[in-house]
Order: sequence, then structure tokens, then C-alpha cells
Amino acid sequence: MRVLECGDSAVLVEVDGLDEVMALHAELAAHPLAGVEEVVPAARTVLLRLAPGHDSAAVAAAVRTLRPRPARSAPDEQVEIPVRYDGADLPDVAAATGLSEDEVVAAHSAATWTVAFCGFAPGFGYLVGDDPRLHVPRRAEARTRVPAGSVALAGGFTGIYPHPSPGGWQLLGRTDTVVWDLDRDPPGLLRPGVRVRFVPV
Repeated sequence: MRVLECGDSAVLVEVDGLDEVMALHAELAAHPLAGVEEVVPAARTVLLRLAPGHDSAAVAAAVRTLRPRPARSAPDEQVEIPVRYDGADLPDVAAATGLSEDEVVAAHSAATWTVAFCGFAPGFGYLVGDDPRLHVPRRAEARTRVPAGSVALAGGFTGIYPHPSPGGWQLLGRTDTVVWDLDRDPPGLLRPGVRVRFVPV
């Protein structure tokens, strides 16, 4: 673990991989550090944004004493997302995994998914699952427009496109669940640490 002060307003923690990111995020959620206003996980880093007037050196020193354990298996929050598994790339995912289309749907909906971090667009959560059979590459060529609500796979992640946007993930289906709503508090449904179950409809 490498801890870097980012001026007087933030501390950046670099770790070896996503499991460590999730463990550190869970530890900081369970035991918040004084002066930390926001915790922002990414693929291999965790950024701690400080409240005004707090000492980044003191927060960095406190972080160095942490010994995060693997993220707890019991969810603090879990949401269910209904999905129509009619995505354009479902046949390609089946071919890539060696599963039938029905088996892909069964595996995706049986897996327990956890939001590891958010990025790309407001409300877009990168979810990691517990079924390695669903690791598939991105599309060779990205689409110029993916509809909002599209449920997709890429690498070891699944995600839901919150807005129409370009994208290169493999489309499995779609949901009517709104994952980003500025009139909701908080706006993002899929926040780091939230567990997700996909339910075929």
C-alpha cells in the first residue's frame, strides 16, 4: 500500500488490485477517519477527499496504520434489477464462454455482484461477480450509441449504462431501473459496496 498526500485537500492510496480497493473501502466505510469527507475507490486506488482545515499528513499517517480485511460477505445494502435478457451480444457472449444463451442468463442472474467503483459516466457502476465463466472481452468495435438501461459485460465486470452513450461492452439485455436520478438522494443507485442481484423478466 502506497499513501500519497495530494496537496492539503486529499490523500491517494495506491494498492495492488481491486480486492484490496474493496477491502480498504469497506474498512473506511465501517471506521471513518476524522477529516475525511469523501472516499472514492477506483480500479487500483482509493482517494480520500478531506474536509477543509484537516491535515493531509495526519490522515495519511492514520491510513498507514489500517489493516483492511477482505470485504464482508454480508451486504450492507442490496438491490434487485429486473432485466430483459434480449441483448444484441448475447449470442456472442454465449460463444465466447462456451455456454448456451440460457446458461449465460442463468449464470448472470445467479451471481452475486458488488459495485467495486464508479466511473465513465455519472451513475455507471463497475460490478464484480463471483462467476469467472462470465469474463468476456470488450467488443472489437465500440458502438456509437448504447441505450440507457443496457446491461452489459466486459472483462470481469458487468454494468448498466445510465444514459445513452458510446460503449464497447457486450450487451446482455436491458432494464427499466433508473440508476442515476438527480432528484433522488443519493442520485446513484449503484454506489461502491452495494450488492446487486439481476432478476430475469
